[in-house]
Amino acid sequence: MTTIKIAGVPEHFNLPWHLAIDNNEFEQQNINLQWTDVPEGTGKMCQMLRSGETDIAVILTEGIVKDIVAGNPSKIVQVYVDSPLIWGIHVAEKSPYKTISDLENKKCAISRVGSGSQLMAYVNAGNQNWNTDDLQFEIINTIDGAVEALTAGTADYFMWERFMTKPLVDKGVFRRVGDCPTPWPCFVIAVREEILEQHPEVIKTILDTINKKTNSFKNIPNIEEALATKYHQKTVDIQEWMALTTWSQNPLSKNLLNNVQNQLFQLKIIDKIGTFEEIVKTL
Repeated sequence: MTTIKIAGVPEHFNLPWHLAIDNNEFEQQNINLQWTDVPEGTGKMCQMLRSGETDIAVILTEGIVKDIVAGNPSKIVQVYVDSPLIWGIHVAEKSPYKTISDLENKKCAISRVGSGSQLMAYVNAGNQNWNTDDLQFEIINTIDGAVEALTAGTADYFMWERFMTKPLVDKGVFRRVGDCPTPWPCFVIAVREEILEQHPEVIKTILDTINKKTNSFKNIPNIEEALATKYHQKTVDIQEWMALTTWSQNPLSKNLLNNVQNQLFQLKIIDKIGTFEEIVKTL
């Protein structure tokens, strides 16, 4: 049996992986797929790919593209979620800020340098025509750190997936002043080059297995209730999220990669454009 390590955020997007693992769908293919939850998000997973702590990451598109261009020895093998990620822009409940425009030149809480929460702060600044050179950041590691920072006033706003953050809005911890959807499909699957060279057929089998799962995921009986329970959400919010979310079973196209890189370059998130062959491996 081949052991492969995989990492992803502990969010509703990744339930198909957990269901397939719990159902022994990878074991039946002679694959021991070991999942690690990474609440710190994309910046941490980029580190894990570089160090060999994980073999595969289910990771934000913009974060892994940036890190591969910067030398991460991994490749994107597939788009995982085709729809955009809707980032909620949050402030503390008692904060004086009422609109996105109030947050210009204010400090943004981010999980870590190179994380989606940092990169999307640049996207939001670009959308608002702010000077991105003026962005200020406070590193908070996890969503719990963001609660502490916004409540204490050491940071002014925090961008995180809207639905996962909604329980904190419902409790009156955060207030959402707006949204910032990613201008590209939100999650891709990235694999270390060494693993791609050693186990191409195993990786292809893993993709085939998860693609079958995501293709039928919305048709699983009582899936909305299961998601709501597991991720502490209201069923009505999960229903809205499910309606907005589309999983993918397709590779990343050249056009899509060009679109992502061009926007990252314009926002000065990357300082050079990588080639398709450097970033993507089609199995």
